[in-house]
Amino acid sequence: MKKKFSLGDAAFDTLNTVIMILICFLAIYPIWYILIISLNDGYDAIQGGIYWLPRKFTWDNYREVFRNNEIIIAFGVSIARTLIATTLHVFFTGMVAYAFLKKELIGRKIFMTMGLITMFFSGGLIPTFILIRNLGMFDSFWVFIFPTMFSFFDLIIFQAFFRTIPDALEESAKMDGANYFTIFIRIILPVAKSVVAVIILFNGVYNWNDYFMGIIYLNNQDLHPIQTYLYKMVVTSESSRQSLNTVSVSTTRFTSTSLQMATMLITTIPIICIYPFMQKHFVKGMMLGSVKE
Repeated sequence: MKKKFSLGDAAFDTLNTVIMILICFLAIYPIWYILIISLNDGYDAIQGGIYWLPRKFTWDNYREVFRNNEIIIAFGVSIARTLIATTLHVFFTGMVAYAFLKKELIGRKIFMTMGLITMFFSGGLIPTFILIRNLGMFDSFWVFIFPTMFSFFDLIIFQAFFRTIPDALEESAKMDGANYFTIFIRIILPVAKSVVAVIILFNGVYNWNDYFMGIIYLNNQDLHPIQTYLYKMVVTSESSRQSLNTVSVSTTRFTSTSLQMATMLITTIPIICIYPFMQKHFVKGMMLGSVKE
């Protein structure tokens, strides 16, 4: 028997639909606006009045972005940072999480307590800066890698899943002569691909979007990631309202603002392309460990 919908149900569904359409519009339109400005003549865009489609279509902004060696180098730094830092973060944090589940680990409760404290209290920016400098990582590519190798919050996520793995898997591996490291590499990580996908997405997005570390810890321009470079473009535009040093006003039809839009869109594309392929594992990994038996 089919359920009959009342007028109130129809009104409720209509209201929900309108709200969802509005939310989708608010989420999508900023990206669309960046796209149309990046595809429009830079000096024409300064006049305003562009909201839905480019008024003077051009590829000059994107051509200039890919001709700029500094931007290409910054892209390379961001790609290397994201791949290396995310891989080491997943491996190291997962390994520590697996070790902390072992009751025979000496001082396990002390380490867990220390980790929980760091989730709520931080040493602050200045002590962290001094530590980074004393460790020799200031103005070095490794400042992107070593400080981000471990997160206690991600450790908790890993542990929530590791507890759901049957002990029989580990016991059978031990009977075959496998040690803890072999069990972690060959059994735990492959089984935990869903939660690994969650950590990869969280950490990868952070490393790709972060600009602050490049500002604080790097003087070498060649080590700046793309987000730090984009930040400098914005600051330059706001402070001087002039074109970039590589732009000649008399011979080009783009501005620092139009280049910013093109660069912003290019930096967003990798995350947009990766997320659909990880969505299945991401949703599953977020739910794992959320319900206890």
